[in-house]
Amino acid sequence: MFDNLVSLCKIVLGLGFASSLLACGPAVAPSEISDPAEMQNRDFHDFNVVMDKAFLRPLGTGLVSVAPKPLLEGVSNFADNLDMPKSVVNDVLQLRLGKAVENSLRFVLNTTVGLGGLFDPATALGVAGDPTDFGETLHVWGMAEGNYAELPLLGPTTDRDTLGSVVDLAMNPLRLIIPSDYAYLPTAANVTATIGDRGRYSETYDSVLYDSADGYAQARLLYLQNRRYELGMTAAEDAYADPYEDPYAQ
Repeated sequence: MFDNLVSLCKIVLGLGFASSLLACGPAVAPSEISDPAEMQNRDFHDFNVVMDKAFLRPLGTGLVSVAPKPLLEGVSNFADNLDMPKSVVNDVLQLRLGKAVENSLRFVLNTTVGLGGLFDPATALGVAGDPTDFGETLHVWGMAEGNYAELPLLGPTTDRDTLGSVVDLAMNPLRLIIPSDYAYLPTAANVTATIGDRGRYSETYDSVLYDSADGYAQARLLYLQNRRYELGMTAAEDAYADPYEDPYAQ
């Protein structure tokens, strides 16, 4: 375990040093949507829709029909709790030390009183927490979001968030501490929570994927709007004027 903690410290220190090489302020909001690989992204989107129709949607609706709502909420809480140490590390890298303390307290409360995170007593006690990730850390360091992308099975993202997801996977402290016999737990929890969310919010998913005139453009618009909002970015209005408009039209 000591060796694992040393490795984690090296990762954090290395990332902290890297931050000094980047811009000092958060990245500015893009004024348009950059999607140069749209044709490939649309192919991946079509693949994701096929997979959703064949597997994810039936599994989600089936799970919701047989599993009690408190159970689904418990699985979602458990998955979120396992991700909280990752947020704490990113809070430190973003120099949001108050948020690091808040997220640490939330993790401790939900892990102990909340029986490993199945329940959420922290929220009831006023410790709501503020999840973050390495994609946001890169934003705070000044890295631009890059191009939009849709990945097979993983869905919408950007260049910056793709890199952030890879780093988050590597540096989550729990992945260095959890015994190897239980290393599957974070992945299993996240997959189950994703299936449950697909069933719980089926109408919203269906409206984007199947009911939109252009499901790809709608998914792209919603992802970028929500992500930029999460990062506190104020984008130019014309970037979102028409989700079906060709972003490269002159």
